[in-house]
Amino acid sequence: MGSGKSVVGALVAQRTNSPFHDLDLMVEADSGMTIPEIFASGGEPAFRALETRLLPSALEPGSVVALGGGSLIDDANWAAVSRDSTTVYLEVPFQTIWERIRKLAGRPLASGRSRRDVESLFETRRARYEKAMHRVNGDRPPVVVADEVIKLWSA
Repeated sequence: MGSGKSVVGALVAQRTNSPFHDLDLMVEADSGMTIPEIFASGGEPAFRALETRLLPSALEPGSVVALGGGSLIDDANWAAVSRDSTTVYLEVPFQTIWERIRKLAGRPLASGRSRRDVESLFETRRARYEKAMHRVNGDRPPVVVADEVIKLWSA
């Protein structure tokens, strides 16, 4: 959440002429609801179930995928992603993430939560993110981050 994965992923896909899949957008399209609406009607479990169901279609060979911040916490999802994909963790300091997400509406896991609560969620998830094949400093302009991801992906 707030790492820049959707923006960077779209840039990488565009520059490499690859399909791009944003798992959050896929969930919204499939359900016909926004993420906040899904959380309001079925809670986080309903959202995670949709993510898990749609993940295999997002992992189309040769595609660039922006995964939801919590999708990789599920062990089966992590296994599916890490088995056949080049995984990249866009490493961003929490302060930067906080500045980005507090300006945006529609973040159910951040809305109405204190900075401390959101930071705790970030820290809990970070251990999984750090298992990615590559780490990229995501605290730079998206075009610079995308260039580095492309180099890693092409290697």
